[in-house]
Amino acid sequence: MLERIRTGLILIAIVLLCMFATKSPIPMILLMLVVLSVGASEWTKFGKNAGQPYQYPNLFVAINLLLAIGVYGLSRYCPVIWPSVWAVTAVFWLSAFVTVRRYPLAGITSERWLPLIGTLLLISSTLAIYSLWANSPWWLMYLFALVWVADSGAYFSGKAFGKHKLIPDVSPNKTIEGLVGGLALTTCVIVAVAYYRHLAGTSLVGFILLSMVVVLASVLGDLFESLLKRKANIKDSGSLLPGHGGVLDRIDSLLAAAPIFALGFWLAGGF
Repeated sequence: MLERIRTGLILIAIVLLCMFATKSPIPMILLMLVVLSVGASEWTKFGKNAGQPYQYPNLFVAINLLLAIGVYGLSRYCPVIWPSVWAVTAVFWLSAFVTVRRYPLAGITSERWLPLIGTLLLISSTLAIYSLWANSPWWLMYLFALVWVADSGAYFSGKAFGKHKLIPDVSPNKTIEGLVGGLALTTCVIVAVAYYRHLAGTSLVGFILLSMVVVLASVLGDLFESLLKRKANIKDSGSLLPGHGGVLDRIDSLLAAAPIFALGFWLAGGF
C-alpha cells in the first residue's frame, strides 16, 4: 500500500505540473504522447496466444503516434474531426457495454478487432484530454475528480457494504453497493461544481446528466479492461508503475470517460 501511495503521489505531481505549471502546450503534448506510447505498447499484450504481444509491438506504437499527430494536425483544416472521433468512440462504448454484460458470450473482443479498438480508444482519449486542458485545465481536473472520486467511493463502499456482485464473470471484486457508493460520492462533486458555476435550467440538467453518464462510462472502461485482461490471461497490463501495474491499469476508466465528456462538452458549447 505504501508503494502504491508513493507512486500515486509522484504521478499526480507530474500530471499537475504539466497541467498548471505553464500555459505552453508542450508539456501536456509530451505527456500525452508518452502515455499514448506506453499505453499502445501495453495494449499489445491483449493480443494473440493468451497475453503474448503482437508480432511487431513497436510498429503498433509507431502507428498510433503517427495517427494521433496526424489527427491533431488535421483539426486545423477540419475542426469537427475530433468530435467525430469522440462520437465513434461513444458508439463503440455502447457496444462494449453489451459485450461486458454478455461475457463470456461472443462480442467485440475478437482478436482481429483489438488493434483497431486500441487505436481508436487511445487516440480518442488522448485528444479528449488535451482538448479539455486547452479549454481550461480546471475542466480536465473536473474530469479527473469524477473518475477518482467514483473509483474511491466504489472501493470503500464495496469494502464496507458490498454483498451483491456487479458482473462477477468480468470483475469478481466489483459490487452493486460499490457502484452506488461511487455514484453517491460523485454526486456531491457534481452538485458542488454546478453550484460554483451558477448553472441553472437546461445547462444544469445537461451538466448533471453528462457528468453522471461520464461516471458510468468510467466504470465501463474499468470493466472492459478487466475483460480484456481475463481473456488474455494476465493480471496487469504492465509493471511500469510500482503498486499500480501498468499505465492502462491507471487510465482504463479515462479511455471511456474522457471522449464522452469531451463530446458532451463540445455539443453543449461548454458550461
